[in-house]
Amino acid sequence: MIVLGLTGSIGMGKSTAARMLKRMGAPVCDSDAVVHRLLGRNGAAVPAIGAAFPGVVVDGAVDRRALGAAVFGNPAALKRLEAILHPAVQAAQRRFLKQAARRRVRVAVLDIPLLFETGGERKVDRTVVVTAPFLVQKSRVLARPGMTPDKFAAILARQMPDAEKRRRADHVVNTGDGRRATRRALRNILADVKRRRGRQWPPRGYQPGQVVHA
Repeated sequence: MIVLGLTGSIGMGKSTAARMLKRMGAPVCDSDAVVHRLLGRNGAAVPAIGAAFPGVVVDGAVDRRALGAAVFGNPAALKRLEAILHPAVQAAQRRFLKQAARRRVRVAVLDIPLLFETGGERKVDRTVVVTAPFLVQKSRVLARPGMTPDKFAAILARQMPDAEKRRRADHVVNTGDGRRATRRALRNILADVKRRRGRQWPPRGYQPGQVVHA
């Protein structure tokens, strides 16, 4: 099985690309969706986050706005949050890959916003970066509810520059060229990676039926 890492900076069209890949038959593990479940009512990360950030848990779920305010512009607080969330997300990704392997999927996709920033490229076989011209990116992001230029700038400051992501990527998809061109590029990427041999799954020493621990 080939493990494909999909990433891209905010507003670059990663969610659209992920949906396209799903429709092409490649299952996708959406890291953002995993985080939503972890923070939701009775989510696995709620107790730890409530202890680390008093006041952000309401009715058994994390108030994402309050949590955002607690970590915005505070690198130390952000690191505390990441120390809670990253291991839980990685465990969910491993469960996803195990299930995909059981179904004999040829290509499985890990949608990881901070793929390169967290060293996640070492855990996938090939990387795909979605990109777009800066003005397109900016207009997409600032159209989101609650987004401001300051928030946009702060998010960009946390992310690796787009040019560096493109330099590191095995495949680059320019979503600014439109949906048809994006779909065609992704289809070509899937055709290419299916000709390759996966190195990441199964893990070294793994035996069928073995429990893959978080």
